[in-house]
Amino acid sequence: MNLELRMNTNARQLIEMIHKGEGIDLEFKTCRKQLNRDVYETVCAFLNRHGGTILLGVTDAGDIQGIEKNAVAQIKKDFVTTINNPQKIYPPAYMSVNEEMVEGKTVLRIYVPESSQVHRCNGRIYDRNEDGDFDITDHTRQVADLYQRKQATYSENKIYPYARSEDLRSDIIDKCRRLAGVWRDDHPWLGMDDLELMKSAQLHQTDPETGKSGITLAGILLLGNDQLILSAVPHHRTDLILRKVNLDRYDDRDLVRTNLIESYERIIAFVQKHLPDPFSLEGMERVSLRDAIFREVASNILIHREYTNAFPAKLIIERGQVRTENSNKPHGFGALDPTNFTPFPKNPVIGAFFREIHRADELGSGMRKMMRYGKTYGGADPEMVEGDVFRIVVKVPEFRANGEQGGRTKLDPNQNQEAQSRAQSRAQSGAQSGAQSDQIIKLLGSDSLSAVELVNKLGLKSKTGALKRSLQQLLEDGLLEYTIPDKPTSRLQKYRLTKKGNKVLEKIQDGV
Repeated sequence: MNLELRMNTNARQLIEMIHKGEGIDLEFKTCRKQLNRDVYETVCAFLNRHGGTILLGVTDAGDIQGIEKNAVAQIKKDFVTTINNPQKIYPPAYMSVNEEMVEGKTVLRIYVPESSQVHRCNGRIYDRNEDGDFDITDHTRQVADLYQRKQATYSENKIYPYARSEDLRSDIIDKCRRLAGVWRDDHPWLGMDDLELMKSAQLHQTDPETGKSGITLAGILLLGNDQLILSAVPHHRTDLILRKVNLDRYDDRDLVRTNLIESYERIIAFVQKHLPDPFSLEGMERVSLRDAIFREVASNILIHREYTNAFPAKLIIERGQVRTENSNKPHGFGALDPTNFTPFPKNPVIGAFFREIHRADELGSGMRKMMRYGKTYGGADPEMVEGDVFRIVVKVPEFRANGEQGGRTKLDPNQNQEAQSRAQSRAQSGAQSGAQSDQIIKLLGSDSLSAVELVNKLGLKSKTGALKRSLQQLLEDGLLEYTIPDKPTSRLQKYRLTKKGNKVLEKIQDGV
């Protein structure tokens, strides 16, 4: 779907929403020149209830007035800054503002997901009903009911008092801190110790009824050692299967029973090992369709699973398609329609943590990206079916027997095992190098960096072969240049973006 068509589709959807009028999950704010003061009360109420959409630039009566052009950037900046300020919204929330054109006017759309936490705005607790936002802080029974509903609905909040800080993987915590800092050099986690980080991410909570504090199930799953994870969730596993030749069993398998950070990396590595990555360009930018699609698939398997259910999650690579299954608390049944799909967070704390380390996109945007690239990659739109078991089917291209396809090495089923292994290694290395390019471009967006500085910001231990290939390819494509071009091997050498590289950076930031 091209950009113009997407914009027209979004505009039609917004007009339909506006015609329905305000309700329990939809709120209008005029905001011609600046944010309404009560917008954060609505955010708090949506977080505490069932989530919802806020449209800035629309009057209470549903008239589209739009936002003044010179005020748009400041309003977006003010909102994102304030929503992450714990003195305004506590616990802080993570959400983005999407700019839309409706009837020639600028409207800002904010999707607020339901949270698994009870949030406060300026120290007050707000809830939502059909008539608007209500301050329930002084209504003891309503507040107690709200806490009870959150605890009952979201198993990720269950506190495990026996879990100790020494049972957590300090190396994984450090890695996550570095990853968050790669994308935001002033990220608050960078100045926090491990416990402060855990509390900030809502992985260490206090039960309001018992007063007991401790690490939550989300904290154990994300950062715990394997023994702690399996003591809390003994059935925890993600089964990765390749089944193309031996249909009765499997051709390759990885049984993953570790923390969610490393689980994500092993899912991606399994996909890169066994699926082709045909070359694709969007404008001047190389796009890995495979990685864009399966980044969303991997995060979906881990973020939206119901971990109290013993049903094992699976990713099965078959001829022409990939199937996934994971246990689910459904909010509907049947195939999902991406044109009118409303995302519903199953584990908001885990989801927010993944977004902070850029292992997942904003709620809903990852699914749209998967649909956007799915048909181009495999010839058909991905299928998503919600039920007690959530299923995804993604069509994929097959390796050709005669070698190259779109610049990538493909496997010949008649090759001997050693030749196949070499081809798989080449394909995986090329994919990793391409996936790293966007990160490098983002890091160099505002500064020039040396190779050592890039290694540190990417959370690597050394200058890997994949990083070297990425840098060389970006130099050859004219996206990067040396700061000391006459001395490529100088110890003072750094990399910076060219004009062409800055144009690519703009496209990446715009999500194009």
